[in-house]
Amino acid sequence: MAKLNLSVAIGDYDRNRPLIDGAVQIDGVDPVFMKLYPEEIFFRAFRNQDFDICECSLSSFTVKTAARDCPYVGVPAFVSRMFRHTSIYVRTDRIKKPEDLKGKRVGVPEYQLTANVWARAILEDDFGVKPKDMHWVRGGIEHAGRPEKINIKLPRGVRMDSAPEGKTISELLAKGEIDGFIAPRPPAIESKNIGWLFRDPVAAAKDYYRRTKIFPIMHLIGVRRTLAEKHPWLPAAVLKAFEQSKAAAMAHLWDTSATKVALPFVEERISEARDLMGDDYWSYGVESNRKTLGTFLRHHHSQGLSSRLLKVEELFHPSTLESFKI
Repeated sequence: MAKLNLSVAIGDYDRNRPLIDGAVQIDGVDPVFMKLYPEEIFFRAFRNQDFDICECSLSSFTVKTAARDCPYVGVPAFVSRMFRHTSIYVRTDRIKKPEDLKGKRVGVPEYQLTANVWARAILEDDFGVKPKDMHWVRGGIEHAGRPEKINIKLPRGVRMDSAPEGKTISELLAKGEIDGFIAPRPPAIESKNIGWLFRDPVAAAKDYYRRTKIFPIMHLIGVRRTLAEKHPWLPAAVLKAFEQSKAAAMAHLWDTSATKVALPFVEERISEARDLMGDDYWSYGVESNRKTLGTFLRHHHSQGLSSRLLKVEELFHPSTLESFKI
C-alpha cells in the first residue's frame, strides 16, 4: 500500500530536525516538509487549512476547539515551550514592578496569542494584576494594522483599542504613548527606556517553576481532522515520530564531545535545566503535562478567549492520550 503524501509545516527547531532530515520517519507517511515561521503557519492553517500536519498555536487551537469548529485534531508533541517572563517589556522609567502596570496602557500584537495568555496568567497569579486592570492596545510589532486572526469576545471590564492608524506598538512604546508591551517577539525599536519588566527573567522563571512545576507550552501539533477521521492511526503515528525526533535531538545536544550550539556555556545551562526540571524537561504527552495544560485552559477561559472551559482530553485525538509499553 502506498504511503500517504502529506504536507507538514513546522518550525526549524533542533527537536524537529531529525524528522525534517529524514533520520526519523512517520509510519505510513511520505512527508513534504515546509520550514516556516510560526506566524505564517498559524495564519495559513486557521484561515485556509493549507497543511495536512502542522504546528499550531495552543491558544488559537483552544479557541477553535471550544467553539467545536477546529479543522485539526491535536497531537501532544509540544514543539515550542518558553517561560514568558521575557515577553513583558515596559517603559523602565515608569514601571518598576508588576503592580505598577495597574491602570496603564499595554500593547499586544494580538490579545489571544499563547505567549500573552501565559504572561497575563503570571501577572494575575503571582502579582494580582488582572487583565481588566490594564488598558490594552492592539497593533503590529513591525507592521501597522495587524488584526486578530481569530475573532474573540473579551469579558466585561476588559478594554482594548486598536493602535492609531499607521503606528505599531513598538513605536508607541518608544514614544511613551503606551507603558508596556507583551508579545512573543521583542519591540522592533530599541530605547534606553525600554526593558524587561523582570530585570532578571531567568531567576524569575526558575522561581516560578520551583513553585508551580509549570513549563509553559506554546505550540502543539495538529493533524487535519478529515485525515484523522479517514486514517485513525495517523495521529498516534505522528506523535511517535515527534517523540523519536525529540529524543534524537536531546541525545545529540547532550553529547559534550563538541558543542552543538554556537553559544558558550550551553552545556552548563543544560546541566542547570536538568538539575531543576529533571532529564525530561521538554516532555511530550498528556499526563506529564496535565497541570500545565489545565492551568492554561483555566486562564484561557477566564480571559474570555474560549467560550467554555475545556477538559485537557478535548484538545487531543484519543489515540494520543496513552502509548504502548514493553
